[in-house]
Amino acid sequence: MEIISPIRLLLIHVNAEAAVGLVSPVASVSDKRKELRSGSETLREAKRRAILISRMQKLLAYLLLAGGAITMVLPFMWMVTTSLSKPGSFSMWSVKARWWEGWLPLSFEWKNYVEACKVVPLAKFYLNSLLVTVATTVGQVATSAMAGYAFARLHFWGREKLFFAYLATMMIPGAVTMIPVFILLRHLGWIDTYKALILPGMFTAYGTFMLRQFFLTLPRDLEDAAKIDGCSLFGIFIRIILPLSKPALATLTTFTFMGSWMNFMWPLVVTTSEEKFVLTVGLAYFQSLYSTNWTLLMAGSVMMTAPIILLFVFNQRFFVEGIKLSGIKG
Repeated sequence: MEIISPIRLLLIHVNAEAAVGLVSPVASVSDKRKELRSGSETLREAKRRAILISRMQKLLAYLLLAGGAITMVLPFMWMVTTSLSKPGSFSMWSVKARWWEGWLPLSFEWKNYVEACKVVPLAKFYLNSLLVTVATTVGQVATSAMAGYAFARLHFWGREKLFFAYLATMMIPGAVTMIPVFILLRHLGWIDTYKALILPGMFTAYGTFMLRQFFLTLPRDLEDAAKIDGCSLFGIFIRIILPLSKPALATLTTFTFMGSWMNFMWPLVVTTSEEKFVLTVGLAYFQSLYSTNWTLLMAGSVMMTAPIILLFVFNQRFFVEGIKLSGIKG
């Protein structure tokens, strides 16, 4: 048997420790690389899933918005299609009619619009609606702007209580105040006049609230500088507040114009003569007890809808900006 000397045993032990020391760092580095590689793959997979989920959410949102847009556009398409159809030939509910015949115009009978103006005095009704709507819109925007400025900038006793009392009138339905207002106008002798059509709609708590909230967002430094220069309160209101409030004013103008132009119940109650009828009331001439002339009625409805569409197209930029900014107090 070979006898191993102590020196040789020591060398073997040292070599073994060195071998273990050299192998273990290499093994640990490879393990770490594997872990990093698997972690990066997991991170890439998570990113792919996040991108896929985001795209699916966008697709779902687009589908919902497209469905809502189609729901809103279809009635307008039906109205235009009916207005361009031949009188007496339109039957989208007929059993023999195809599903798309009620939504796409098969003929273009532009004479229906001329005929609608001949059957009833639509020109007179149009002028009445235009006069009442423009006067109501201008009056409502003016009174709301002045009242909103007073509640936002002027300091007087009971300002907050008066504002909340004025705001509480928004909770009262219009049908509740219709009869008292009608009785008051009858005592004044204003029934079947333009005063009855215009004056009750020139004041609104909603417009005052919206403009007050917008005025609160405007910096006071501009007003202080104007006061130092000797500008009066009315001058500050005209020269500083109103030019900075174009988005809110455009929004209120659009809402007021649409509401007044499409109003049917109040003009029907306070007008009795054909000379004072507005367009919404005048369109009822196309309907009788037993039949309805749908082509002429829809032709008149298209002509009635055109001003609202044009107003929104021109005020769209200010309207959207006013919707975002109204009601924000900073």
